[in-house]
Amino acid sequence: MDSEGTQDARGTQAGPVPRPAGPPQVPAAPPRPTRAPGMPPPPDGSAFLSWLRTARPEALPGIWRFGHRPRPEEEPERIPGRQLFSGALIAFLVGWLIWSLLWNGYLGGWWLLPLYAMIPDSWAEPHSFASVVAVYAYYVLVAGIIMVGVGRLGRWGEIWRRYGPPAWRRAPRDEPPPAPEEDPAAWPALRAAGAVDAAERLASDARAGMMRDVDHARIARAWQGVRNGRHSLATFTGVVLQDGAAACPHPSGARDLPARQARHDLLTGQVRLGTTADDPRNPYVYRGTGLALGPDLLGTSLLAVGPAGSGKTGGVVLPVAESLCLQALAGKSAVVVVGAAGAGLGPADAYDVVVRIGSPDSVHDLDLYGGTTDPDEAAAVLAEALVGDLADPHPGSDSRRSTTVLAQLLGPFRAVHGRFPSVPELRQLLDGAPGPLAALRKGLQDAGQESLLRELDARERQLAHPGDVGGILADRVALLDRPAFAGFFDTSGQSRPFSLKALDHPVRVRVDLPQRGHADASRMLARLVLAQFTASVTVREDRSLFACLVLDDATGVITPEAVRGIQRLRSANAGVVLTLRTLDDVPRPLRGPLLGATGCRMALAGLTPWDGQDFAEVWGKEWTEARDVTDRQIIAESPAGKAVHALRRAITGKAPTARAVTVRQVERERWSASELAHAVPAGHAVLSLTNVKGEHAPPLLVDLRE
Repeated sequence: MDSEGTQDARGTQAGPVPRPAGPPQVPAAPPRPTRAPGMPPPPDGSAFLSWLRTARPEALPGIWRFGHRPRPEEEPERIPGRQLFSGALIAFLVGWLIWSLLWNGYLGGWWLLPLYAMIPDSWAEPHSFASVVAVYAYYVLVAGIIMVGVGRLGRWGEIWRRYGPPAWRRAPRDEPPPAPEEDPAAWPALRAAGAVDAAERLASDARAGMMRDVDHARIARAWQGVRNGRHSLATFTGVVLQDGAAACPHPSGARDLPARQARHDLLTGQVRLGTTADDPRNPYVYRGTGLALGPDLLGTSLLAVGPAGSGKTGGVVLPVAESLCLQALAGKSAVVVVGAAGAGLGPADAYDVVVRIGSPDSVHDLDLYGGTTDPDEAAAVLAEALVGDLADPHPGSDSRRSTTVLAQLLGPFRAVHGRFPSVPELRQLLDGAPGPLAALRKGLQDAGQESLLRELDARERQLAHPGDVGGILADRVALLDRPAFAGFFDTSGQSRPFSLKALDHPVRVRVDLPQRGHADASRMLARLVLAQFTASVTVREDRSLFACLVLDDATGVITPEAVRGIQRLRSANAGVVLTLRTLDDVPRPLRGPLLGATGCRMALAGLTPWDGQDFAEVWGKEWTEARDVTDRQIIAESPAGKAVHALRRAITGKAPTARAVTVRQVERERWSASELAHAVPAGHAVLSLTNVKGEHAPPLLVDLRE
């Protein structure tokens, strides 16, 4: 059984992968992928069992749950170490003094009365061994009571917990494995459903080191299909017994990525980005914890803003893309990564489809019309890509006129030729070339398409108007009608175009945009991919698969329609990751709606103050405690007081003062524009998070290097 079936470049799904006949064979362990220096290897063997059995408690949004230890919401009062030791020493001396006074009789003999009441008179003379033991036991009891009392007053227990053996790092102890019904490595869900043989096979592969985190996540995803009724239990059990840890493979057959650059936890779907700084501006419950992203957060979309070299690609885009690719191998997500060629978005082997636009070595092409057969839908998406940035940036505006013009040509052309026009053909039609329009008219007349003839007549009448947008559309299409793109955007069926309709399957796609000499075309193609993505994922029938578009450098991509599309993604189990060098790349009327449409917002080090102002406004204000301290000079009136003040001034060099502290509640910005521009260290970022349930985390200072 294949969890999702195979697929070609167009995203179509074929039948199940054929299995060889014969007895089940034990799969070989997957090749070990390379990893970046300092990164832990992917769990396998005993490390896999330890990874699987590690606790992952429920935590606040953004906290790295692997091995997380929950902390209190407020910072407990911590006594300074010097004060703690001095208080403990004083308490010990007080206890010693009390015992000395009792022992030497300075406080009388009242404390011996209980002893005399318990010892018989026959033990007094001569002193027997029992009487000596009883007397000294009583002395120890009294001394112990004194020590317990002064120990509580001197906080000896706090010293023990802070500096004693409980605070020392102990070597991990080999604990016995849990019972099968409690051990996640023993697949208790399968055992409870009656698939004991399949559970035993998977457990044996895990103990033998032939299972990894991707295998576990992939098979768990297939088991969800069994529980949902998409697959039968008998088929699932048979495949698992035959293939073991290699069962239910991804259509590519890959069981891991060729390299990992970040830390991943596929049991929760999280990828670790860094560590929240131990800073007073961070809530105490987040300080020092790992910061991670998962589908629950990416489902609200992420916007990262920072100058070049601040770590957007290496610290955010690459880890997120890598995590989504791993989840795609597990059958849980579909990912499209868009960036400039050579931007470092991962090796080509980590993707199923790599579209290198403008490169003659590219195996795959990009479908200009998004795989749709509806002319109106194709016209809307194409108009957004061509002239979406020229529309009024007000959030209520759109590119309806451009959509109408394109629909007047795409519909008749498809009715005549059975396909949409290629780039040169579309350019000629938009320019109003007499030959193509006449041929199109004749084809419609021969086919008896009266309604489409009226569309073509309307287009020809509009060509003579000075305000016709057809010329602008033709100029934009001319950016794609270049020799570098001659082999791309083919509609004749001779190439292998990729369509975003394939996001119904766990596919991994990377689109390399041309940059040198084709910057305008690259921005237009990025708008095209974003428009096709938002149009495709919102009409999926099966939304259990998380779909994400990772767009490295969204300059010139944010349009009113793009903002509306991003707002619709949360309900479709999809999201986008956008990066910008500055918010100046977004029209001023769209900055607020863009920040409001994205649930996760990141401001990296080096942000400009005017960009920081936009983040400060969207993060709002909070009530905080302000302390005003004033020093007032003390004036002595008596001669003795004046003498004391003179002596104090001679010793300290300062006049005697009295300090007054005023505490009040004030409302201040969580992070001001000046702090975002000047107080964020290099390699750090300020990140606010919101998950799909509506839970949110305040802006957190995060170290992306840890």
